[in-house]
Order: sequence, then structure tokens, then C-alpha cells
Amino acid sequence: MAKVNHFRKMIVIVNYGMGNLRSVQKAIERVGGQAMISAVPEALDAARGVILPGVGAFGEAMENLRARRLIAPLWRQIEAGKPLLGICLGMQLLFEESEEIGHHRGLGVFAGRVVRFSDRPPRSLETSEVLRVPHVGWNQIRLRRASPLLAGVPDGSYVYFVHSYYVVPADESIVLTTTDYGVEYASTVGRENVFGVQFHPEKSQEVGLRLLKNFVNMMRSDDDSVSGH
Repeated sequence: MAKVNHFRKMIVIVNYGMGNLRSVQKAIERVGGQAMISAVPEALDAARGVILPGVGAFGEAMENLRARRLIAPLWRQIEAGKPLLGICLGMQLLFEESEEIGHHRGLGVFAGRVVRFSDRPPRSLETSEVLRVPHVGWNQIRLRRASPLLAGVPDGSYVYFVHSYYVVPADESIVLTTTDYGVEYASTVGRENVFGVQFHPEKSQEVGLRLLKNFVNMMRSDDDSVSGH
């Protein structure tokens, strides 16, 4: 029990065998948060907030989450109103389905699907430049809707991407930012306490740290509401 209590003021970074976990942890600590990497279901239940990172294939990621009994704790976290942030593949897992290497069911938090950039080299909508897949490197995010996750993040900010697939939400109201890479796609989504970013905030310098600090501040707001301040 003492070990589980240790997580009660922590952000738990979910370890399901896919993701650059330590770099996310270091970024959270840099902005003043407390973060622990864990694959223990009880740790997710006790956590103040959760980050679901991810690098790799959608189907394998879902298999790993099932094998480690992490899907139910993720849903309990969401239903309890605690903040959750999906990063890159972690964002894609929040949707209903993916076409990556076959057809795979996701967590279904958001309605929509995950699709691949065209096999033909896409062209930038703004410059007609031929673009390569995967989408690797710095690109801009365009603000669509205000969100506490994006407080202080300027429209047109550059962030760092590494991906070949992107999400197509069924509900446009969850789209917080978009990015141009041959198509204009959703690069940040959010509704109530659940958020997802297609880019890597832990690799996006000051803009990424601002976003992560906003996420940490959501936990502090929760502390204030509990204490009555």
C-alpha cells in the first residue's frame, strides 16, 4: 500500500514497452512536475494524472496494453476526470481504429480513425514542396480552439514530429490544432480531461515545455479544488 500511495501526487507515464519514457519524465520534471514511469495498474489508479506515450506500431501497442492489464485502469482514470495526455502513438491509441498494418481497434475514447499519409509523395498545401513520409522534423501548429493545454502557446509555433499516420476525428469539435503536411490534419485534440498531441512536446523545446507545464498545472488545479483553495 505504501508503494501505491507514493503515486498519489504523481503523473504516471505508462510503460507498455513502446516509447521514449525517460525523456518525457525528464521534461515533466524540468517544468516542476513529479513523474514516475510504471506498468503497474494500481499505480495508474492512484496517479494524479497519466501520460500515454508511444513510438511504434498501433496493433502491437494495443496488444501490450492488454497484456499488461492497463486498458481498464486507463478508462478508470478518464472516467474519474483525471487529466490524461497521449503523445504521438499514444494520441492515436485514443481513437476507435487504425489502418496501420491491417485493421486494429483502439481505446475508443474519441470517435475516429488513424490513417496513413498518401503513398505518393504529398505536397505542402502552402509551398507545393514535395514531402517525404514519414513526417520527420519541425512543423507548425495552427490553433483552432482555445484549451488550457495550449495556454501561452502562440499560433504558428513549431514543434517536432515523427510519424507516418495521423488521426481523422469524427467530431471536429475536439480538434485544438492542425498541421499542414500535404493534408491539413489534427495535430492536437482534446475534450474535458483527455488530450492528445501528434508531435513530441518533450523534443519541442520551449513550446513543448510550455504545453507540458500546462498539463502539470492541471494537476495543481485539482489539488486546489480538493483543498478548497
